[in-house]
Amino acid sequence: MAMVANSDRTRLPLSKYRKKRDFNVTPEPTPHAGGPSAAGQHLSFVVQKHWAGRLHYDFRLELDGVLLSWAVPKGPCYDPQEKRMAIHVEDHPIEYAGFQGIIPPKQYGAGTVIVWDHGTWEPVGDPHEGIQAGKLVFQLHGEKLAGRWELVRISKPDDKQDQWMLFKKRDEWAQPLAEYDVIKALPDSVVDKPLGLIEEREPKTSPDSSLGEEAAIDLTFGVTAELPTELEPQLATQAASLPKGDGWIVETKFDGYRLLTRIDAGSVRLFTRGGHDWTSKFKSLAVELKDLRASSAWLDGEIVVLKDGLPDFNALQNAIDAAQGESIVYFLFDLIYLDGKDLRKVPLSSRRARLAQLVGAPGERIRISEHFDAPPTQVFKAACELGLEGLMFKRRDAPYVSSRTQTWLKAKCILRQEFAVCGFTDRSAAPQEVGSLLLGYHVDGKLRSAGSVGTGWDAKTGRALRVQLAALEVPFSPFETYAVKPGRWSERTAGSEHWVQPLLVAEVAFAEWTPDGHIRQASFKGLRADKPASDIGREAARTLTSIPAPHSVKVTNPDRVIDPSTGLTKLDLVRYYESVADWMLPHLTDRPLSMLRAPNGITEELFFQKHPESKMPRLKVHDPSLWPGHPALLSVDTLDALVSAAQMNVMEFHTWNSSVRLLDKPDRVIFDLDPGEDLKWQHMQEAALLVHTLLTELGLKAWLKTSGGKGLHVVIPLTPRLDYGTVKGFSRAFVQHISKTIPQRFSAMAGPAHRKGKVFVDYLRNGFGQTTVAAFSARARPGMGVSMPVSWEQLMSLRSGAQWTVTTAREYLSFQTEDPWHEYWSTRQSLTTALKRLS
Repeated sequence: MAMVANSDRTRLPLSKYRKKRDFNVTPEPTPHAGGPSAAGQHLSFVVQKHWAGRLHYDFRLELDGVLLSWAVPKGPCYDPQEKRMAIHVEDHPIEYAGFQGIIPPKQYGAGTVIVWDHGTWEPVGDPHEGIQAGKLVFQLHGEKLAGRWELVRISKPDDKQDQWMLFKKRDEWAQPLAEYDVIKALPDSVVDKPLGLIEEREPKTSPDSSLGEEAAIDLTFGVTAELPTELEPQLATQAASLPKGDGWIVETKFDGYRLLTRIDAGSVRLFTRGGHDWTSKFKSLAVELKDLRASSAWLDGEIVVLKDGLPDFNALQNAIDAAQGESIVYFLFDLIYLDGKDLRKVPLSSRRARLAQLVGAPGERIRISEHFDAPPTQVFKAACELGLEGLMFKRRDAPYVSSRTQTWLKAKCILRQEFAVCGFTDRSAAPQEVGSLLLGYHVDGKLRSAGSVGTGWDAKTGRALRVQLAALEVPFSPFETYAVKPGRWSERTAGSEHWVQPLLVAEVAFAEWTPDGHIRQASFKGLRADKPASDIGREAARTLTSIPAPHSVKVTNPDRVIDPSTGLTKLDLVRYYESVADWMLPHLTDRPLSMLRAPNGITEELFFQKHPESKMPRLKVHDPSLWPGHPALLSVDTLDALVSAAQMNVMEFHTWNSSVRLLDKPDRVIFDLDPGEDLKWQHMQEAALLVHTLLTELGLKAWLKTSGGKGLHVVIPLTPRLDYGTVKGFSRAFVQHISKTIPQRFSAMAGPAHRKGKVFVDYLRNGFGQTTVAAFSARARPGMGVSMPVSWEQLMSLRSGAQWTVTTAREYLSFQTEDPWHEYWSTRQSLTTALKRLS
């Protein structure tokens, strides 16, 4: 549908947007002039979750080059009976659709913004007439929202606010709020945690199969234009699960190098993904590409070397290094420009069909990437069984976009990604060879250790790697500081490790990520030269063949009220633990625990369970010989175990300070800051700062969390080398020192009389078999507070130790772009220096 421009309407709303903001301060995008949407162009929509004093949702529809915008306090709902207030506000620029971030204090809309949902929309009828009449009906195609919706104006012309109502139309997507609340079920950013289109994940009707590749080639949306000098490739997003429906082209995910071809009057240039000219590396391939019947073109594809019919990355690397280009096969999968026409807005199915015409019959060196015409799950399983890296899923009707998109998805069979090479060790029997590579990836501009890889190369490659890395060797570790200030290195005793400038990129396959961010069972695949090490971050896990059910645990008595003060039910608690599992499980896995159970709610009988005297389905039962003379210990290692425990009326999870692997060697110290009677919260905050300051003076890094009750917890990670007696001795000495140094603030004795008006720093939790409530655990107290990890910078803004509850914690987490404890898992420190300084 062609959209008619209304320059007066467009200019005024963007002027209002601009007038309300200081773009020297706010990170929000500066507006550009709007214009009419092109005929046939997909119109975008976005729903942004905005915490500005209070939570609301900003609902935006693209029209005439701007985003029409409504503030929806309660957010959208799939229940047609739920009419949600929507206040019409100033139009926003198109660029705002991708905005996530923090609007600074004192700026308009100050607070945190995330992209809660996005996709495309289709107006039903003329949208301009609908806006004018105050009745806009439309279809949504998002990652969370789908089906037909309506906006209806309810305000009068002289009302101060332009008030509308947003509600769901009755169709196959509608469902009662009591059965499904999309706001609570899916609270996170779709940019940080993409889901893929809901219409592919959960198709409600038969998918439209009219877009098959056998359809006629339609180049209507091709634009007459000059041949671009440069072109950035379209990139794929990691798929959490396989998309459903027939709207996708399914191809092999090649184990090779991305290569784009530019043809201009017989001159062929070959470019990497990063824009490097590699024509000289593949001269014979460039010669063959001249034979294509094109005077000017941009082609996209991947180069590989086939071994037994399958792509082999090592063989490709060897072919490039040895300049033996004859063994390289170029699989083409997209046509971006051809003979004076820019084809980027042409649907992919037509671009591929025209590319097939251009290439003709497949040759030995130049071929078309084949499309698999079979159910995605079946193709994916077959690809994995063959040992392929994975598959690519591309929307048939999508344009070509030079960025990372949701219309191209990559589905991984195995965990595999690139890492920056940060160091190496020598091979013990052959010091002229590399024994292992020390790997890293970037988090917020800093390098973090990913562990090491020591297999995947032969002696020849090991010697070549040793020579290559020796030329980059430096005296100190690049972790944490190199990315901030190149050339400066954090001091660290090298031992057998050789540190290098993190300039090389290694491709590595591995079995899994550990909770502390390292890789296990790794195998080296080769070095990559087509992307810089500075771009390397941690990628998502392997793709699931389908989105799993949240859990397979049946919840009995779901409506039982467990907290009369709030009306929270057992099902509310189960859903809470299910929703925070990704954050909570690293704090629980492989750690013995004690569980507080409340079969009839928090106002009735409560009791602790540490052993399997009563059956706890799905929890891991450890060998009784682990703790001689005692029953078996339990741990919660999986989502199903966590939800199963909640189903068995577990309210609180308390964990040991050691793991089952090193039961007698604690890997943390915990100080529980417990306020005395009538102590003001400000004094608790100051006490926590004082504890942190003293720990810093002792050379120890510490992390902070709320207790979920009245207090705060200070947690110090340790390398698990000392026994419990030594660690508890340190904690006792620390508390005695601080209570003697500042007796008006601290007490080392637990009795109420000793801590009146003071903070009791409890060190007793550091003994063998003692436990502390785990991060993200609920508390069996009125209001059901939650123990929440926070940063030290947040301390003075906290209002209490129970600031977050089962009701509010998950919404808070949806706005957190960075885990305040992300460095906790990789911190290695001992008590040696601290013990000396205390004594």
